[in-house]
Amino acid sequence: MESRKKHRILCVGAGNTGRSHILAYHRLEGFEIAGICTRSPSSRKSVLEEMGCAYPEFDSYEKALAESKPDAVCISTYLDTHYEYTKMALEAECHVFLEKPLAETVEQAKELVALSIAVNRKLVVGYVLRHHPSWIRFVEKAKELGKPLVMRMNLNQQSSGEVWKTHQALLSSISPIVDCGVHYVDVMCQMTQAKPVRVSGIGARLTDDLPEGKINYGQLQVTFDDGSVGWYEAGWGPMMSENAFFIKDVVGPKGSLSIVADKAGGQGQNANIDSHTVTERLQFHSSEIDASGSFVSDDSFISMESEPNQDSLFFREQEYFLKVLDEDLDVSELLEAACNASRIVLAADESFRTGKTIELT
Repeated sequence: MESRKKHRILCVGAGNTGRSHILAYHRLEGFEIAGICTRSPSSRKSVLEEMGCAYPEFDSYEKALAESKPDAVCISTYLDTHYEYTKMALEAECHVFLEKPLAETVEQAKELVALSIAVNRKLVVGYVLRHHPSWIRFVEKAKELGKPLVMRMNLNQQSSGEVWKTHQALLSSISPIVDCGVHYVDVMCQMTQAKPVRVSGIGARLTDDLPEGKINYGQLQVTFDDGSVGWYEAGWGPMMSENAFFIKDVVGPKGSLSIVADKAGGQGQNANIDSHTVTERLQFHSSEIDASGSFVSDDSFISMESEPNQDSLFFREQEYFLKVLDEDLDVSELLEAACNASRIVLAADESFRTGKTIELT
């Protein structure tokens, strides 16, 4: 029996997210790690020690791309490198798995999508919630609430020590509503299946420990053409409150649906990366009332206790990437959604900086 062809993949970045991707490639039979490229030797050393093996190491992306001769590249670096690194990989005729967001501008994002089509290579963007069974259920149940929808989501993180240092590095190149916001506005777009038409944003700089002009708190509001509205809030740093940091709910004419994460939403959990995707339970509330004006039914709960942790979740995501490569799957819908989410969060950032509501055309 002929052995399965393995895809040689170059892993770029080995931080929290990059590490999980590397572990997935190490475990998946269909991939062979061609090399690990990071700016910091310590991050490479850490993940290699965790796997208990050796792979080629690089500190230069250009050198890694030329010498490792990969079939595919996984890019888990800061946003300011996404466009350049992805463009180089596609031009080298490599498939690309790119962590969100796609690029720093909508124009760059569209250019990368067009380039992937022109060179006939797959470009898959890391929208991990699309592979999370609980979040998939959350989206499906939300569609049963009628229209319009009111969607409220946030992810505030009180951080200190090394986590705050990581946040500072991220905030030097991206605002918090752009970084994680693409996940949640993508969820909103899936729930409404409607076109975003208007975005406004606010922001605040709550620390001097950032480069001039950078902020560590932001909020966006988006309006859809079916009348639905969405709200997303994100703030990072040692000053953030631990109260009400985990809000994920949606309201429609027929009732409401909320993620109830008692443990993940508890004291001291908002800087825990595993708590960011946790659901634990979904709470459904029906708006139906009887002739006396009383609710017809009590709220019901759907248990999600068996949900995957971060490493298992990223493994599912890389299983999908492998399936895309092996079966030549069409990823155009995902790329359109990625561009759409980027357009919304970048418009919110523009709104904050200009003080104007942004009309999306």
